[in-house]
Amino acid sequence: MGLKFVPKVKVTDKHSLAVVYTPGVAAACLEIVENQSTAFDYTNRENTVGVFAFEYKKSLKRAEFLKNALNIDAVPLEINTENPDEIKFVVENLEPTFGAMDLSLLSEYVQNISFDIDIPVLKGQTDNLKEFFLCVSKNAFIPDLNKLSGTLGEQSLTLRKMSGGSIESIYTKEPHIKPIGVISEGSAVLGLGNIGAFAALPVMEGKSVLFSSLADLSAIPICVKEQNIEKFVKIVELIGNSFSAINLEDITAPNCFEIEKKLSTKLEIPIFHDDAHGTSIVVTAGIINALKVVGKDLDKIKIVMSGAGAAGCTIAKLLLEAGAKNLIVCDREGALAKNQNNQKSNHIEMANLTNQNMETGSLKEVLKGADLFIGVSAPNLLDENDIKNMANDPIVFALANPIPEIMPEIAEKAGAKVVSTGRSDFKNQINNCLAFPGVFKGLLKYNIKKITPEMKLNCAKALANVVSKDELSKDFIIPDALNPKVVDSVAEGLKQ
Repeated sequence: MGLKFVPKVKVTDKHSLAVVYTPGVAAACLEIVENQSTAFDYTNRENTVGVFAFEYKKSLKRAEFLKNALNIDAVPLEINTENPDEIKFVVENLEPTFGAMDLSLLSEYVQNISFDIDIPVLKGQTDNLKEFFLCVSKNAFIPDLNKLSGTLGEQSLTLRKMSGGSIESIYTKEPHIKPIGVISEGSAVLGLGNIGAFAALPVMEGKSVLFSSLADLSAIPICVKEQNIEKFVKIVELIGNSFSAINLEDITAPNCFEIEKKLSTKLEIPIFHDDAHGTSIVVTAGIINALKVVGKDLDKIKIVMSGAGAAGCTIAKLLLEAGAKNLIVCDREGALAKNQNNQKSNHIEMANLTNQNMETGSLKEVLKGADLFIGVSAPNLLDENDIKNMANDPIVFALANPIPEIMPEIAEKAGAKVVSTGRSDFKNQINNCLAFPGVFKGLLKYNIKKITPEMKLNCAKALANVVSKDELSKDFIIPDALNPKVVDSVAEGLKQ
C-alpha cells in the first residue's frame, strides 16, 4: 500500500494533450514569470507538502497520514544528510515545488535552522496541521475539455485555476513504488528560455501527467532554484533515494550533459535527460521511416543540422550510431568543424565527431546538396530557395517550436518530399511523448540502471516499426503519441 501520483485531468486525445501539456502549458509559465505567487493558482503547489525523513519508509508513512487525514498531497522525500547546513540548502532550493515543508521527522536536527523561504516550515509538533500548512485541495470536475473556451493558452489557464494544477496524489492499496522524479532548474523551459524554477513547475506537472496517462507510471515534479552544476547535482544526490528513476527536464546545454553524467555516477537509478535523449529517439525513428519513403540510405546521404544544444548533439550522436556518415552540425555562426575556436564543450565534441569533409560556411551554404535537414534551433531560418538547393526529394525536419525553421507549406511547395515539425497541428509531429513513457517503463520493468546508445537506437527502431508498411507514406512517418502500441513497443526496445 502507498501513494501514487496521478493526473487531475487525463490526456486522452490531441486536444487534452495540447491543453494539459504543450503548447497550452506555456501560458501558465508566463503568468508565473510575471507574478511568482500565481504558481499557487496554476499548479498544485498550494496543496503540496514536502515531507522529509532520513528513511524513505518513514517519510512515506507520514505522507500517507497527511493524505488520509487532511487530503494534503504530500511528497515523501528521503534526505541523505544530517548536516544542518545541507538540510537548509536542500529545503530552501526546493521551495518552488511546495506550498509547505514538513520537517517534523527531522526535528532534533532542524530546530535551530532559520529557513529563508516564504512558505510554512514545520519543525516539530503542532496542534492544528491543516491550519499550519494552509493547504487547499482543489479538483474541479471537468467532464469535457472541449467546453473550455478561448485560445489553448486561455483554456489551459482556466483548467489549471479550476483544478489547482494538473497532478495530485491518491492513496492506493497497490504495492508502493517510488515515483519518477521529473526534475528541472528552469534554465531552458520549452521555447521560453531561462524562466527559472518557479515558472517551470507547470511543465513539470504536465510531464508527470503524461507519465501517468500514457504509461501508468507515478511521477512527481521537482523544481530546484539552484542552476550551478555542482550545487544542483548535490541537491538531487541528497534526495535521490526518493525516486525510482530521474527524468531531467528543461536544463540548458552543455550543463545538462555534465549533470546527467555526474548523477549517473552518484545514484544507482536510471538518469535520463529527455530533451536530449527522448528527442533523439523520436527524430531517429522518423528519419528511418522518411528514408524508406524517399528510397535513400542513411549511410549515403548528406545531413545538415541546425542547432548544437542538448537535442542537436544527442540527435547527431544517435544518427552516427545508426550509421550516418556525412553529417554537419551548425550553430548560429555556421558549420562546426575541427580546429575552429569553439568555446562550448558540446560544440568542440560535435566538431570532432562530425563534418568529416571539413565544410565551412553558413547554414544556407552547407545545406546545398543535402538530402536531409534537421532543425532544432530557431524560427524562420530557411526559405523556399534553400529547399530548392537541396538534393532531389529532400527531407525536412523543421522542429523549432512554436514556429519552425521553415513552414511546412513553403518547404513542400519548394519540393520537400517529407516534412516533419514539432507541432500537433501539422502532420508528422515529432513529440517526446512518443519516447519517454516507454523508455521509463522499460527501464523499470527490466531493472536497467543506465541506458546505452544501442538501447536508444533499438527504441527508435521499435518506434519506427509501429508504423506498418501499409500505413507508411510521406504524410505518415511517425505514429500518434496516443497510439496504444507505442509505449510497450518502445519499452520492449530496451529488453536485453
